[in-house]
Amino acid sequence: MSSWFSPKTEKRTSPIEGRGLFARHAIAAGEVVAVKGGAIMDSAAFARVRDQVSPAEIQIEDDLYIAPRTAEEVEANILCLNHSCRPNVGVRGQITFVAIREIPAGSELTVDYAMIDGDPAERMDCACGDRRLRDDRRRPRRTHGVLVRRAGVPQSHHGR
Repeated sequence: MSSWFSPKTEKRTSPIEGRGLFARHAIAAGEVVAVKGGAIMDSAAFARVRDQVSPAEIQIEDDLYIAPRTAEEVEANILCLNHSCRPNVGVRGQITFVAIREIPAGSELTVDYAMIDGDPAERMDCACGDRRLRDDRRRPRRTHGVLVRRAGVPQSHHGR
């Protein structure tokens, strides 16, 4: 039930926040970099383990999560994809993370949490370092429950 990671990636200390996922080797645009693993559970089951496993979960539907079942499963499941307002990784479906442009070796892989976070009430202080931070008007728009990037690429509406 662990997540899958491309052999071209590795987890290590991040200048953005805590630990991050990095390119060990160059990654081509469109290449799958990770697939989220874990147990599928409803919101009641997730509420029972939230304090032990968060932020290693991804909300995949309004009442469904994919998450580690215990604290011991967190390391094998957590993706360590930090936020960036200018990400190099996007989401195909709800659990497949794909390079959205060429990623040079040594670069940190990042995702825009606005693309994958299903809870509009959840806020965070951005630490990505992009001087051109966007305001809420630049957040992706929702179309029938799917977030759509400005470029028109559909993205998942849940998860992290």
